[in-house]
Amino acid sequence: MLQDLLQDVFNAVEGCLVRDDPTAKVIHTREMVARWRAGDLPLLPAGEPGPIGEPGRPHKPRLVAPRDLHRRSLHTPEGHAALIHAIAHIEFNAINLALDAVYRFRDMPRAFYDDWLRVADEEAYHFQLMRDHLRTLGYDYGDFDAHNGLWEMAQKTAHDPLVRMALVPRVLEARGLDVTPGIMKKLSDHGDEGAVAVLEIILRDEIGHVEIGTRWFHYLCEQRNLEPDSTFRGLFEQYMQVRDDGNARTQGPLHHSARRAAGFSENELRYLEGLE
Repeated sequence: MLQDLLQDVFNAVEGCLVRDDPTAKVIHTREMVARWRAGDLPLLPAGEPGPIGEPGRPHKPRLVAPRDLHRRSLHTPEGHAALIHAIAHIEFNAINLALDAVYRFRDMPRAFYDDWLRVADEEAYHFQLMRDHLRTLGYDYGDFDAHNGLWEMAQKTAHDPLVRMALVPRVLEARGLDVTPGIMKKLSDHGDEGAVAVLEIILRDEIGHVEIGTRWFHYLCEQRNLEPDSTFRGLFEQYMQVRDDGNARTQGPLHHSARRAAGFSENELRYLEGLE
């Protein structure tokens, strides 16, 4: 049984992280988080985590370069499904990202694990909702190619929780706050209110997830006597492709109210928009 395999939270998380079947990953992740909340998974002193490789995931979707992805135009059934599949893929990756934050960074306060296990649970729920909707369109997860950009950033940031908090929730996942309202409008105009309802849940929860990243980024900056705004800028310029032509450093407009709710400062917003 599952509970027989789970000695402590790090072992439990690793067991979920390596699961390659999406259904099993969702079930085991949500059961594991419930056990943590019930006090059945101790937080014990642990050795070093294993080196970061590839997480458990199914053989499909095939991972390709972003330029090789299927067109996501809503004008065809395949394009409509490809868009929903892309969102489901982001949510599946987000499960692994949250689990890896718990598994990898072992010297953090207990509240850190509370937060990221909550994120893992909610991402599993999001993935299941989006996968269920994809099935109503006659497709399933794995039917379209996908890219591996989120996990590649996890690998680049595996050495330091401060870098991980700065760049995964506050850069890559925060882009979802910016683009989701536009996607919701397109889907609504197309008549897909089911997808819109799921995205409303996702957007609400993702503001909280990015805020968790902000909070722990600030905590780690304080621990190291670092100024958060300048530290974020430095990491952004080190790891991201930064434009130096005076234009915005992100593609498309920012969702200011969502980013403010997620803890972004006005200086950070101006920086990302290329205004300073």
